[in-house]
Amino acid sequence: MTFKFRNQAVLIVLGLLLGFTNLQAQKLATGPQVLTFFSDADDTEQPYGLYLPKNFDENKKYPLLIMLHGAGSNHRLDLRRVFGKSNAEDETDKEATRYFPQWEDVDFIVAAPFARGTAGYQGIPEEDVYDVLDDVKKRFKIDENKTYLTGLSMGGGGTLWLGLTRPDIWAAIAPVCPAPPNGTFDLAANALNFPIHFFHGDADPVVPVADTRKWVQHLQDIGVEVSYKEFVDVKHDSWVSAYDNEFIFEWFGHAERNPFPDRVKFVSKQYKYNKAFWVQFDKMNLGTLAEIDANLNKPNAATITTKNLSAFTVNLKGHPRFNAASNVTFSIDGKALSAKVDSSVSFVKNNNVWAVATNPIATGLVKKKGAEGPIYEAFSTPHIYVYGTADNPSPEELKKRVDAATQAANWSYYRGEFVGRIMFFPRTLSDKNVRPSDIEHGNLILFGTKETNSLIAKYADRLPVHLNAADTSHGLFYIFPVDKHYVAVSSGLPWWTGADNKDAAFISPVHRRLPEFKDLFFFKDSSTNTIVDGNFSEDWKVTDEMKTKLSNSGAITITK
Repeated sequence: MTFKFRNQAVLIVLGLLLGFTNLQAQKLATGPQVLTFFSDADDTEQPYGLYLPKNFDENKKYPLLIMLHGAGSNHRLDLRRVFGKSNAEDETDKEATRYFPQWEDVDFIVAAPFARGTAGYQGIPEEDVYDVLDDVKKRFKIDENKTYLTGLSMGGGGTLWLGLTRPDIWAAIAPVCPAPPNGTFDLAANALNFPIHFFHGDADPVVPVADTRKWVQHLQDIGVEVSYKEFVDVKHDSWVSAYDNEFIFEWFGHAERNPFPDRVKFVSKQYKYNKAFWVQFDKMNLGTLAEIDANLNKPNAATITTKNLSAFTVNLKGHPRFNAASNVTFSIDGKALSAKVDSSVSFVKNNNVWAVATNPIATGLVKKKGAEGPIYEAFSTPHIYVYGTADNPSPEELKKRVDAATQAANWSYYRGEFVGRIMFFPRTLSDKNVRPSDIEHGNLILFGTKETNSLIAKYADRLPVHLNAADTSHGLFYIFPVDKHYVAVSSGLPWWTGADNKDAAFISPVHRRLPEFKDLFFFKDSSTNTIVDGNFSEDWKVTDEMKTKLSNSGAITITK
């Protein structure tokens, strides 16, 4: 009996080992398919289209192309289109989404994020694109010097935005009939170290071709390597011609990123985008476009000019023109400095004179990366919506509060057949049901006042303003950093009160104005009747101009 039992045990162990080996041997199919990554923004699995080359070798490093879809489209259609496979004759997008046709193999890995559907490429969708990039890098060997970005229409605009805000990631970008978000054009100088290829139809009735012509001319004027193909008598579907015969892979195949360029030009208005190659912005002048032009024009010698910048860091580790054994000389806005540099060195401007920084650049509560605002930043990373119950509201009042928070969280509002829904599903909770892990994990969108919402009460001494509890005619909406995250406080009338539906096809009236707000928004009776729409100071205090208007309302208590 013992011998027989031991034999059975051995067989069981062998079976488990064989099963484990077979599991280890599982491979993804080559060709087009759909994978998912886990998004911590709303704890969901999010899809993206993926193409693996026919003779995929898991030990080989591959170039990677990220493809961004346009409005009303998706990751599956986009994966087809970048290979030049548009809809068959008389085929709708819905029908074309259901299958992948055959196409010629390329030696690229291609990823096409869904990015929540038609939602642009800022905020949560932007985070999704980088999550897809990270997920692909975890699964496969990617040549980081051959990572490319393209997209059409809304995705063409996203290509410009993502390419120019983080220019040290991409080897080349190719926007097709691009519709970029506001502020993108200001970042054109960031394209110095990669080539751009634009495509547009000269008869485009949706995105004016004049906009792309302006981009091309400006980029040429500032010395960026730019190509442009304009298609005669072609309307908005210029991607059919742009991606025909898999042309884009041929064009990208000639570009390779230099991770250590001698010259870096970088501009930014946000600490969120504060780094390019070997330069980093540490302190920018509030509300302005900070600029740097840094040139390591000979070994261990850099010439740097700046604008609207009062602190920055250079990190020369790995640069072929850097030798840690010797001092590095710098000329910064004409000021000569010398520093012993192991890998990085920081500079600070005091009384308009640059010097090597000897203390941390930012201390205490100041505007910096992860704590800069504006309001939309609270909605751009993981967050939850919290209504108050601290004052034991009546059933009728509780329902009103739940409805307001639920309405704010309803990003999946149906916007019609073409653009559908934004597939983002954040949670709505009462203040008493928020767990410590929720606070540690992300931002809080808090509804009510310190009298009605226990979380607002928890942070009351740290928050700069409060709406008086008895007020019923005003709405106060602002962002504030608390510990490692943001709180966005909506007291009184919610921020969308009185909002109209005009031009709201791509987003619900509740969310449409979020990207427009500054740090604090205060109104009376209707959100169209603005009293204050302004930014806090560098140290997160109410400015004198804001203070006067808030105080005169008789509805606000200012604490900072």
